[in-house]
Amino acid sequence: MNLDDYRTVFASVFLVAILVSSSPVISFYWPSGGERFSELWILGPGRMAEDYPFNVRVGMEYSVFVGVGCHMGGLTYYRVCVKFRNQSQPLPNATAGVASPLPPLYEFHVFVADEMAWESRVNFTVLDAVRLGNTTCVRYLSINGVGFEVNSTAAWDSEYGGFFYQVFFELWTYDTAVSGFQYHNRFVGLWLNMTV
Repeated sequence: MNLDDYRTVFASVFLVAILVSSSPVISFYWPSGGERFSELWILGPGRMAEDYPFNVRVGMEYSVFVGVGCHMGGLTYYRVCVKFRNQSQPLPNATAGVASPLPPLYEFHVFVADEMAWESRVNFTVLDAVRLGNTTCVRYLSINGVGFEVNSTAAWDSEYGGFFYQVFFELWTYDTAVSGFQYHNRFVGLWLNMTV
């Protein structure tokens, strides 16, 4: 081999070494092109997708687990809003990406790292409800020991035979561009039949 061949080999090895050693820095500034999304779920009291509470009574405590999975490419700040509604009140609009206008009763604020998950138990109790003919009114609801006045009325559903309400969870993410939380177009709900 002549001197020019050694220079070519040396230069090639040197360039490969630079690329290999700088790849973590390049990946920091040039993120991978994978899809970024979040997961939101509800599990039953045994942390399984079963045995969800359905027929509920005044004074009884019920439990579920709510969870968030992060696949956003980095640490993400989430807000999980717990809301309560009857059958006629609005859910979030998934097509328009708009949250329900109902006020949150309870909130979780959590940071979740990329490819990690967060989960928490949610205990809820109907503290006060009355039946008035063909309607029921849930007056007070407790979530994780905190009481809320809800005054939500449901009419008898003759097709399905019950007074139906829903506890649902909305997922919000913190957006640094607007310095606030924005609805992340994810929600899950749990139907309840109020037995008074």
